[in-house]
Amino acid sequence: MGRLRVDWRTSVGLVGTVVKYLSATLLVPLAVALFYERDVLTFAVAFVITVVVGVALERVEPDPDLGAREGFLMVALTWLVVALVGMVPYLVAGFVGTESTLAQPENALFESMSGFTTTGATVMGEISFEQHSHALLLWRQLTQWLGGMGIVVLAVAILPELSVGGAQLMDAEAPGPGIEKLTPRIAETARVLWLAYLGFTLLEMLLLYGLHLAGLAPNMGLYNAIAHPLTTMPTGGFSPEARSIEAFSAAVQWLIIPFMVAAGTNFALFWHVLSGDPRELTGDTEFRSYVGVIGVLTALVAGLLFVGTGIETVPTEVPPIVGEAEDSIRHGLFNVVSVITTTGYANMDFNTWSAPAQYLLLFGMFIGGSAGSTGGAIKIVRWVVIVKSLRRELFTTVHPEAVSPVRLGGHVIDERAIRGIYAFTLLYLVLFFVATLLIVADAWRVGHQIPAFEAMSAVAATLGNVGPGFGTVGPMNSYLDFPASSKLLMTFLMWIGRLEILPVLVLLTPAYWRT
Repeated sequence: MGRLRVDWRTSVGLVGTVVKYLSATLLVPLAVALFYERDVLTFAVAFVITVVVGVALERVEPDPDLGAREGFLMVALTWLVVALVGMVPYLVAGFVGTESTLAQPENALFESMSGFTTTGATVMGEISFEQHSHALLLWRQLTQWLGGMGIVVLAVAILPELSVGGAQLMDAEAPGPGIEKLTPRIAETARVLWLAYLGFTLLEMLLLYGLHLAGLAPNMGLYNAIAHPLTTMPTGGFSPEARSIEAFSAAVQWLIIPFMVAAGTNFALFWHVLSGDPRELTGDTEFRSYVGVIGVLTALVAGLLFVGTGIETVPTEVPPIVGEAEDSIRHGLFNVVSVITTTGYANMDFNTWSAPAQYLLLFGMFIGGSAGSTGGAIKIVRWVVIVKSLRRELFTTVHPEAVSPVRLGGHVIDERAIRGIYAFTLLYLVLFFVATLLIVADAWRVGHQIPAFEAMSAVAATLGNVGPGFGTVGPMNSYLDFPASSKLLMTFLMWIGRLEILPVLVLLTPAYWRT
């Protein structure tokens, strides 16, 4: 047996440091709990437990030198441990509350992992302030905001001990094939990304509350105006409202759309725009493809809704949209953007849509946002490279002597990077099909037959960090009725999906540990 090549103590110790500082975020819902005089004990206990866990792990005494292997382990463990400590408020609230849904560990872990990975799938069942406290629902929102730009990216930005090796950590955590170094020091780059993220969040808060003050959003009070930007910018989709964004006026829905689009855009492009070079945004191949895909899918879905073939049945509480151009465009655009960016909001129950419209949304679940955004799924840039490489193969089939490199934005893409994109996409699709079979088989085991389309949507929604699917996991429903084993599988899918599979699966290979 070969010598262990990974200094796990370094990884575990740094995880402890991150968890220790993460405990400070629990003071926010604790303050809200004190204000509303509900769930104070819940967050006091959670704060103490998080501090204890962080300090205990930190005492492993990490080595200051962080290698690539330790970086993979640290990032994967951070997201797992953070989800485990993040479930504590749900467990405590479930035990002391009036209902026991969240007292079940698999449910609490599912909700916590869904929050931090910005998936937005829920097992809460009934979502209301009567059932859950303002503090608990705000914690649910806050977990998504913390996970959106990346917990490790935030740690690199503020913790000096992570500045060495920060590039490996950010590369392992950041969504997409890689992260652009915007400044000479990686910690400064992390701060730039988080400042842009914070700026968009605050701007959306001000605008939403402004709509409320102007009388255009009667139920968008201060709490909702704070809560929803916390899950818009991380493309998370949690909402304190049971029917998501359908609960608000058309003005609110139109306002949220551009923020979802921004959240699915490479944040490095905004840095270039603020630096005085807007052509970096308008000339970016990935951004143009991203906007183009949104436009095409929106036209198709809105067209189906407008002519009346996009809806099978409409519940009485939902106003009919057939023949109404503005409603059709708004519902089509909102839900297409929400799915492609993997935000997971909904401004109507698209379970009422016909099969063609639903299949278009399912297709959108595999597209994803841009690299360097907070979006999940496969990512636009990978699809662009795949299309370009396929065109290259067709050309070289006719002209075998030609040398035709694949270019993106004027730069030649390394062949190794292209192979990596194909490998990731194939692995993603294989996991999708295998997990779908497991979900169907597990449902069959407990005597519950789930339609294949619903199982596919549940897996696509959790692996791609989208949130809602179709049928029993639709936007106005939840994942509560799945067996515990299926919930744990989907929790695993959310975890590896947020970290783009490889940083987690590489830990399962003997070569990582021994050679």
